[in-house]
Amino acid sequence: MVYLEAQNIRKDFNIGFVKNQGALARTLSFLSGKEPTKKLIVLDGVSFKLDGGDILGIIGRNGAGKSTLIRVLSGIYPMSGGSVHKDGNIVPIVGLGYGFHDRLTMRDNILLSSSLLGQSREEIRERLDHIVEFAELGDFVNTKLFQFSDGMKHRMAFSVAIHSSPDILLLDEVFEVGDQGFRSRSSKKILELAAKGSGVILVSHELKMIEEHCRKVLWLENGKVKMIGRTGNVLKYYRDAFPS
Repeated sequence: MVYLEAQNIRKDFNIGFVKNQGALARTLSFLSGKEPTKKLIVLDGVSFKLDGGDILGIIGRNGAGKSTLIRVLSGIYPMSGGSVHKDGNIVPIVGLGYGFHDRLTMRDNILLSSSLLGQSREEIRERLDHIVEFAELGDFVNTKLFQFSDGMKHRMAFSVAIHSSPDILLLDEVFEVGDQGFRSRSSKKILELAAKGSGVILVSHELKMIEEHCRKVLWLENGKVKMIGRTGNVLKYYRDAFPS
């Protein structure tokens, strides 16, 4: 059974800052290359569980820790504390073109990224045409990626991910880029994956999208779980707190 369980996840960053110090101290800091730092807590004790077939929505204002949580779950950022237990492979879409190489062609990027996601040569060959067709980029297979628009890169990234047979799919603002036709196809594909037993985590500012896809929602505020529960209930309190 596919599942993912996060327990008390914590993520800290050490960031540089300007201390209230005299000219001599500032000069010595500059010459030594030792910039003063302080700890920024971005995630603080985040816990939840995702089962196969579930689509969990994550909401919160900018800076709440949503994207950082996705990067921790996918292994891009190391945890400062807590644990993640999973059964199944995790496939993330965590930023436009993450992991792609601008000097390679679309075909080469698909082959490389699919291989990194654990697919065999035979599987990649079987799925290549489907990936290109879904992204509607058939005329650009041999074009280098630096010539792609942001929207084209996004469509390719999403298509690669959903055709990689993910057990757990992590989606960070995937509907922020792309036309309505692409959004509709993407939405349908997400529902199909969940119906087949994949677990999906969907981060979005679009509350309507969350309502349409998710039965359960996690609300992050200042790096902590403000509320988690049924979608309608959580969104009611969220809208009351931040009326549009």
